[in-house]
Amino acid sequence: MRHRIGLQLRTDGLALTVGTHSGTFHADDVLAFALLRVFVDADAVPVRTRDKDKLDACDVVIDVGGEYEPDKLRFDHHQGSYTGPRSSAGMILDWLESSGQLTQDFAFHLRHRVVEYVDAVDCGREAPKVDVPCFARIVEAIGQGAESPDAQQAAFLKSSDVAVALIDGLRTGYDRILEARLAVRSAMDDARAAQRSVVYLDRYFPWKPIYFEYGGETHPTDYVLFPSEDDTWKVVCIPPTLGQFEQKRSLPVSWGGKMGDELDAETGVTGSIFCHKNRFIAVFRTRDGAIEALKRFGLFDAQP
Repeated sequence: MRHRIGLQLRTDGLALTVGTHSGTFHADDVLAFALLRVFVDADAVPVRTRDKDKLDACDVVIDVGGEYEPDKLRFDHHQGSYTGPRSSAGMILDWLESSGQLTQDFAFHLRHRVVEYVDAVDCGREAPKVDVPCFARIVEAIGQGAESPDAQQAAFLKSSDVAVALIDGLRTGYDRILEARLAVRSAMDDARAAQRSVVYLDRYFPWKPIYFEYGGETHPTDYVLFPSEDDTWKVVCIPPTLGQFEQKRSLPVSWGGKMGDELDAETGVTGSIFCHKNRFIAVFRTRDGAIEALKRFGLFDAQP
């Protein structure tokens, strides 16, 4: 059974056919094909050929054919008439965005995280480092030793599976970012309204970029409190600006480097587990214990 995801490019129920060049494949045609699999048709079939008649019969053609005509679903960048910065991957991403399959923000996320790099490598603006296992190098490695058409087809499909997994992961990460934006901003507003120095999160989010995106440098909070996977609770000091290692307000000097019973004695709270010697993080068995420890040392209320 065909699994349709987004745009309906066929009405006969058959899988989307995607023409691309035969022979050695590269990161851009692999990624372009994977984008079509993820956002248009999960069952899309690659037709790897340079035969014009076969390419003309394909629903979409990428990285071959000498045409860049999005309205005709032709996406090649090798011909002299195309002077833009895109490879076939960037062309497909642009088309998905312009056709309403992707929001501008999500398209930017994909472009920033992988597609712009693939475009730059394929168009010769950037050379992948030999000692860095980037996407271009991974695709290259999968294709090593594939010399016959059947072996190249199998390696292309294997590479596209890796690319699909990468795109799916980036999409999940983006969804988490959207969720985190709502949660962190709400928690910041709540802390300000309550005039406390602690931002409460009921689960871990990548909070720092979002905190500073929403005015964290001038926000009257010093700590973030959230649960860990092991059911403990972490108090993390907030830096003055994004990227700094300093803290707006460090944890008490007497806590630094202590753990267990020794830290219990310093905080006055049973269940104090650990405080880093640099006093930017402390761990407690319970949320209430973490809050009580901060209150005992006058760290709970926002500073005037």
